[in-house]
Amino acid sequence: MTKKTIGLEKNLYNYLLSVSLREPEILNQLRQETAQLPMAIMQISPEQGQLMALLVKLLGAKKTLDIGVFTGYSSLSVALALPADGKIIACDVSEEYTNIARRYWEKAGVADQIDLQIAPALETLDKLLAAGEGENFDFAFIDADKGNYENYYERSLQLIRPGGLIAIDNVLWSGKVADPEIQDNQTKKIRAFNQKLHQDPRITLSLVPIADGLTLARKN
Repeated sequence: MTKKTIGLEKNLYNYLLSVSLREPEILNQLRQETAQLPMAIMQISPEQGQLMALLVKLLGAKKTLDIGVFTGYSSLSVALALPADGKIIACDVSEEYTNIARRYWEKAGVADQIDLQIAPALETLDKLLAAGEGENFDFAFIDADKGNYENYYERSLQLIRPGGLIAIDNVLWSGKVADPEIQDNQTKKIRAFNQKLHQDPRITLSLVPIADGLTLARKN
């Protein structure tokens, strides 16, 4: 994984940020705190968070899913882009990391808009479907354990409305997916997932080479 867009040398990447990034101070503070953690590499890049916020505004989204919270940068980016009556269902299993997220949600004044579910994400998604929430969400972001990407995608596809959007992180996997000599289980899972979406007639697809690769799948 990588915290910046692959394929750009450092000077060009810094230029990109200098002329486009409008990161709110609260997000910058969260990013800087997260950078001190042993698992800081799990943080999404700031330009990716900004893109997701733009997409949420374009969709006119009010109900969203955040599958894989970590310290809350993605959910906070989306929450700041939602209207006052917007809502995020956030899924994670870590109390330690999401306690950081909660602190920043409170500081940003969006804690009431984020419903954090500490449980395996598939359990939370299945409960939403059982409660009749199918096709009631506008946007979903998937950034959790790669072995379950296909399961998260299938549940999200049921929960998202027609015309809604699913964004999936790490689909370029630091370039490993393009190297046939790399055959570890996670890389093979992501390759298979990418192939599945490429052939899926239920969606309109774009894989964007931002950060570690972001697939955008619009439900037809």
